[in-house]
Amino acid sequence: MQAPARSLVLWFPDWPVTALRREATTRPRADAAIAVFEKNIVTACSAAARAQGVRRGQRRRDAQALCPALTVVAADPVRDARAFAPLVARIEEHAPGVQIVRPGLCALRARGPARYYGGEEEAARTLLRLLAADDVLDVRASVADGIFTADQAARTAPDAATVRIVPPGEAGSFLAPLSVAALDDDELAGLLSRLGVHTLGDFAAMPVSRVRERFGERGTRLHALAAGWDSQPVVPRTPPPELHRTVAFEPPLDLADQIAFGMRVAAEEFVAQLGAHNLVCTELRVVLTGERAERSERVWLHPGSFDAAAVVDRVRWQLAEDGQGIFGSGVASVHIEPEAVDDAAHHAKGLFGAGSDERVHHALSRVQAMLGHRGVVTPVIGGGRWLAERQVLVPWGDRAVTAKDRSRPWPGSLPDPLPATVYPEPRLIEVTDIAGATVTVGERDVLSAPPAVLVTGGQRRRIREWAGPWPISERGWDPLRRRRAHRFQVVDDDGGAWLLVAEEGEWRAEGRYD
Repeated sequence: MQAPARSLVLWFPDWPVTALRREATTRPRADAAIAVFEKNIVTACSAAARAQGVRRGQRRRDAQALCPALTVVAADPVRDARAFAPLVARIEEHAPGVQIVRPGLCALRARGPARYYGGEEEAARTLLRLLAADDVLDVRASVADGIFTADQAARTAPDAATVRIVPPGEAGSFLAPLSVAALDDDELAGLLSRLGVHTLGDFAAMPVSRVRERFGERGTRLHALAAGWDSQPVVPRTPPPELHRTVAFEPPLDLADQIAFGMRVAAEEFVAQLGAHNLVCTELRVVLTGERAERSERVWLHPGSFDAAAVVDRVRWQLAEDGQGIFGSGVASVHIEPEAVDDAAHHAKGLFGAGSDERVHHALSRVQAMLGHRGVVTPVIGGGRWLAERQVLVPWGDRAVTAKDRSRPWPGSLPDPLPATVYPEPRLIEVTDIAGATVTVGERDVLSAPPAVLVTGGQRRRIREWAGPWPISERGWDPLRRRRAHRFQVVDDDGGAWLLVAEEGEWRAEGRYD
């Protein structure tokens, strides 16, 4: 079996936290305790949080119990990739042929840089010095046979000053004492542990035929990795085209019309460059910078694709929205770049006969220009337990960013399908039993009597069917904000379906299924 090619790996520990620090408008303090969560599980944390006992894989409540001052941040793969791209481009200036394994981890073929810089270790140190000049100090570098072994070597480096070099042919012996958890396959690691196989060396010692029989082809692939035989070569990425444009104003300008006029040529070049690569821009990032480092950054959406006029309009509206009180001495520069692009031919086919009408977009944009940025809004569904807080209105053309992440678990929230009509303020109603007494919910969620009549707007409706109660409990630890209620779904004798809430002896209609 041919030995794996030598790979140089650069690993950026806790990259999601680093990406947050690099992109945040107000950067968190260096000693802030920060943890990034996905599905209520810690995926990365800062050194300050780690010093308090926070670790990857912990549940949110456990992490916050260990560190009450923990800053909770939702995982954002787009942010991680966006912040990582400039560093990869910087590396490519000195060592081309970079593969992005994932944001925060990249690999190169070691042979070329080693021959150019005078050795594997010197090549790695050159790249570390390059990144340090960009204020990225915590980077671990290693060189080994194959990406997997080099990745594990980088993770075992004690600090950024140490470059781990695993000599050729010694990958298996280096990996042998490591835990099977290094294979990043929880199911396989659990099975191996139950079989008494706890290290990569133990796993590599198992016969290949038995591994294939028990774990299939994926198990065979991981078995080869554990033995140091990584057959996956470095696959360099194709650098993306330079599509961004930056316009600097000297001296800074403070009139929106002057700035928009100065942007027109750059906007036309931006759109022309997209066309030259057969691309269209569906999301646009606009960054305004003041003479004193004031900054405004927004991502704008377009249901079709941006043309030059639409780019200039977005800059103008951002100035109108954010310019007041931010740019005291005027705008020094405007930077535009595509946040999301699509193939032009594919995009055109998708618009034909379906999707948003371009004429509708231009009409709404004109109305928005007359009424103000928030004069035209579209609804999106956000996170939360109550329907009113999940219904979020977003200005036309803005990216749909909600205060509460819809993807997070919300125990007690209503599953799909959601009511078509949601009352901004739940309507006060009455629900009585067959004798006319108000139905109440007692201890252990037991009803005083079956619901029989719904009274809304002075009209009595017989309840034909009902389901519930489903309890909702919020902030039980806070005596001022805690809340406990019960949801019901009922169908009246006219076939109308309602979502009701019983709370503190009162009944309210939260929504209606139309």
